[in-house]
Amino acid sequence: MAAPFFTVFTPTYNRAHTLHRCYESLKAQTCRDFEWLIVDDGSEDGTAALVATWQAEQCLPAIRYEPRPHGGAHLAYNHCLRTAAGQMVIKLDSDDGCVPQALERLRLHWLSIPDEARDGFSGVTALCQDQDGQRVGSEFPQSPLDCTAADLDYIHQVHGEKWGFLRLDVLCQFPFPEDCQGHFIPESYVWSQVSQRWRTRHVNEMLRIYWMDAPSLVHGRPDPVRNADGHRRMFGMVLNLEAAYFRHAPMRLLRVAAQFARFSLLHGIGLAAQWRSLQPGMPRLLWLAALPMAFMLRLRDALR
Repeated sequence: MAAPFFTVFTPTYNRAHTLHRCYESLKAQTCRDFEWLIVDDGSEDGTAALVATWQAEQCLPAIRYEPRPHGGAHLAYNHCLRTAAGQMVIKLDSDDGCVPQALERLRLHWLSIPDEARDGFSGVTALCQDQDGQRVGSEFPQSPLDCTAADLDYIHQVHGEKWGFLRLDVLCQFPFPEDCQGHFIPESYVWSQVSQRWRTRHVNEMLRIYWMDAPSLVHGRPDPVRNADGHRRMFGMVLNLEAAYFRHAPMRLLRVAAQFARFSLLHGIGLAAQWRSLQPGMPRLLWLAALPMAFMLRLRDALR
């Protein structure tokens, strides 16, 4: 059988009470050229039995359920890269949904990119709405807007929730490190690398339903030490690859440098090792300038 156009990837952990939002949304899709890949990161709430009932209903083109020991979202993502059958990967979180025309519209926008230019694009990104139909996050300054994710952030200053797909062959070049301590590496670790070579087409259509009432997965006071390794890797990647945008967002990049130093210190990495891990030039200069801020943040962590 031909590979589906989309792999809709849903990482989940104890979200049996919200996963139905994904299922109902996918049942309603006008585009049927997709598989639903659920990577279960060690759920203990009956998720497996729930998914089995949906598989028996045969209302979707394909549902693949991949249970794994609890290891974190970054390992679930890597498992998706190894097992996805689609040409494009679109992440649909386990507490979200999408409008019935979402996949159809995203595919149409991809095909609207001229054939000779498409190799230079990583995917298509659209807007989000909440469960009441109100836009979440800012609009793009024009539609379509073709630029890298970094240009979108620093030059166009578009922020807030967005949603779309990326080419599987592009994503496979940027897996998360699997030797990371903790259970989380922010997705900017991947996006900053993709931005070095590929543009994205951005369109002002609200296609994802971002539910604002989902219960938090974090209980109690946040512990910055637990996922310090993942955060320092992400901030270090962003600092090395995006320091050239300093003139567009100097304070933001100074904060990135400070957070890199802060989380590195929390993870037990000294100043000399931090210096060596940064590229010569602007990344190191930003790090030096941000060290006082980093030490203040580290002191605040110690006093909590």
